[in-house]
Amino acid sequence: MVDPVRDAAEIARFEAAVVRGPDAQDCWLFTGAIGGDGYGRLWIRRDGRRVMVRANRYALAVALHGDVLPPWERALHGCDVPLCARVSVPGETGRRHVFAGSQRDNMEQMGRSGRGGGRVAVRQRNAGVLARRDRSVALRAAVRNGWDAAAVADALAVGHPTLW
Repeated sequence: MVDPVRDAAEIARFEAAVVRGPDAQDCWLFTGAIGGDGYGRLWIRRDGRRVMVRANRYALAVALHGDVLPPWERALHGCDVPLCARVSVPGETGRRHVFAGSQRDNMEQMGRSGRGGGRVAVRQRNAGVLARRDRSVALRAAVRNGWDAAAVADALAVGHPTLW
């Protein structure tokens, strides 16, 4: 749970690390730490302990305005961009970004978009995961000093791996 009052400074720190694209359908990219799997990472404090959370899941929890994000709910990406922290709200039109779903929803989404299935690129030496991380690093660099549309387009170009 992210409490909007108790965690106001933490939310502000998170928001300061998110760069919003200029177009209505653009991703909002997290510019903080990136894990080995290409997802954004954020350190927070809970009960006096430091806890690492994925940026997309944190964004989803913030959007709940103090309600609890159940542990079985996944933060899914309709946009296939692991650094995206833009939460899509119910009824929103256009491209989906981060939204809540079950593991089953995640697997069905992977199947519909042709991701997963034990592709060789992912299985052999983590090549797919490493390429996904490289893509995230390139995206972070593209927006670190403000949105660079050409650099973002290059990082999102065909040939880069999707989430799976």
